Amino acid sequence: MKVLVFGGTTEGRLLARELSALGAQVTVSVATALGAEELRGVPPLTVCVGRKDTRRMREMLPGFAVCVDATHPYAAEASGNIRAACLAAGVPYRRLLRGASALPPDSVVVPDAPAAARWLAGTQGNILLATGAKELAAFAGLDAERLYPRVLPTHEGLAACEAAGVPHGNIIALQGPFTRELNEALMRRFDIGYLVTKDGGAPGGFGEKAQAARNVGARLVVIRRPADSGEDYAAVLNECREMMACR
Repeated sequence: MKVLVFGGTTEGRLLARELSALGAQVTVSVATALGAEELRGVPPLTVCVGRKDTRRMREMLPGFAVCVDATHPYAAEASGNIRAACLAAGVPYRRLLRGASALPPDSVVVPDAPAAARWLAGTQGNILLATGAKELAAFAGLDAERLYPRVLPTHEGLAACEAAGVPHGNIIALQGPFTRELNEALMRRFDIGYLVTKDGGAPGGFGEKAQAARNVGARLVVIRRPADSGEDYAAVLNECREMMACR
């Protein structure tokens, strides 16, 4: 059975490996070369690299028995494109959605990055931005000396920091996962008063970030997840197994 998995997430990689081990022919589509690197060492997998619009996705789908959308919970546009492509191609669509986190009661919860920036404009103190490079432009209106973005060590991440005017000494270019201890050490090192993050659930290290913020006395600012519906890892895996058994 041929399975197409979209997403270089932790759960997407796990599902691809497990289905491949069960005998499925798995193709994984990831947005970046870094996502492809995470899949090295799994020879049976076919990996496609590059961002794709609905048309390109639609062209990929013929011949696949099922398509699993394992993109990030905040990748709303990509998920919408995948759904539309599957509908047009007549290929079954499954959304693998990681569980949400229990937010600390003192968290500041905002709908998006611009709202987080507006709230932070009325504060003082250094800000650790753990939102990803794509969101940095929203914070460019704040005092750049306050901003400490944590981004992947890629050209895209560093370019986003420079475009936002972030001083080079403030850029934290690291690839996770990040333990509570490392989060805490970084926050103490840069005297962080506010941590801005998304609710990436357990795979995204949300708990480790929240605990570190509490330990150093930093305020947690959480960008709310976009509305979405899907199934957990076990449910999607079982559905794929059942489809394989019927073939």
